[in-house]
Amino acid sequence: MKRQPLAYRMRPQKIEDLIGQRHLIGEGQLLKRMVDADRLSSMILYGPPGIGKTSIAHAISGSTGTPAKMLNAVVNNKKDMEIAVAEAKMHGQLILILDEVHRLDKAKQDFLLPHLEKGLIILIGATTANPFHSINPAIRSRCQIFELERLKVEDIELALRRALKDEERGLGKEKVSIADEAIRHLAEACGGDVRSALNALELAVLSTYPDADGMKNITLKTAEASIQKKSFQHDKDGDAHYDVLSAFQKSIRGSDVNAALHYLGRLLEAGDLISIGRRLLVIAYEDVGLASPQAGARTLAAIEAAERLGLPEARIPLANAVVELCLSPKSNSAYVAIDAALADIRKGKIGDVPKHLQDAHYQGAKQLGRGQTYKYPHDYEHGWVEQQYLPSVLKQARYYEPKQTSKFEQTLADVYERLQKR
Repeated sequence: MKRQPLAYRMRPQKIEDLIGQRHLIGEGQLLKRMVDADRLSSMILYGPPGIGKTSIAHAISGSTGTPAKMLNAVVNNKKDMEIAVAEAKMHGQLILILDEVHRLDKAKQDFLLPHLEKGLIILIGATTANPFHSINPAIRSRCQIFELERLKVEDIELALRRALKDEERGLGKEKVSIADEAIRHLAEACGGDVRSALNALELAVLSTYPDADGMKNITLKTAEASIQKKSFQHDKDGDAHYDVLSAFQKSIRGSDVNAALHYLGRLLEAGDLISIGRRLLVIAYEDVGLASPQAGARTLAAIEAAERLGLPEARIPLANAVVELCLSPKSNSAYVAIDAALADIRKGKIGDVPKHLQDAHYQGAKQLGRGQTYKYPHDYEHGWVEQQYLPSVLKQARYYEPKQTSKFEQTLADVYERLQKR
């Protein structure tokens, strides 16, 4: 039988062996206190792949002495869960480590819920999906939710050095000399996935011939050959996608060109031209707005150019648009104004259209008094004449509040204030 992969063998046995996640397992933190007091409750561990969700789950069970069983919400069926419950009854309690918990179907969920309620089963669910979006509220309400952070390069370096020293589960029995730059490369190239880094280290060691003294010398070149640069992970339907889009818009709104280009780059790497185009267009009108109205037309032109060019050239007009939008003056006055008008409408503040504005283009309109006293502005000097346009119940309403953002909006503001005073 072949030996299990290094990443599997090096899975932490106790909570003290865990790397990173100090906000959860550091001294005094909630998860550490739960383990120390041996008072576990069901929980969901949420975060990107390869950062130690199942490792934490196994370490928790190893630290408490409570028997544990690992299942997968997709692969394992209800019968497997019935077996787990039977084992829990035999032992008095069982930690059920459930991978891909967001894929738990209704039948399995309904079976587990009463056993969670009684405390017979302590569920430790692992998922890469945001539990507030993807996990049924019935399960979620019975669990503590812990968000795991992506591991730092230094954390992964520590895991690699630990594996090189460990004689029982790691590579400690091998005679290995590894350059610091090789360790660093593995830690950086894995994209935060410690599993990938450990397995690349094992490949580097096993594929290197020893020298005359039996020493395996791992150079940077060997490390580079042993790990493929971690592909950029970006699920267009996942929670992280919307986080990046949100950060993209907020960076442009905040006029931070470098941050906006970073998030544009992430969206481009994911090949998501549709989301980029939609978001840039709304930014042009929501965040730049009347402070630079020509930015909307130029943004649309950049989006259309990007669509015609396709990737990778699409990045060029899009970068132009991002830089312009970042450095343009900002005004949300029109956007705030329409929302204020909609708020009144939704509260029922509507009123009748004044009779002089009502449609008069039909037979009988005159008899009903429709449009008879309407004053045609073009018949007056400067193309303006005073008359009521809003319904009577709203005639004092003021929705648009101009901002001093640019010459264009200042001009609009001057006209607006002059008309308001008449």
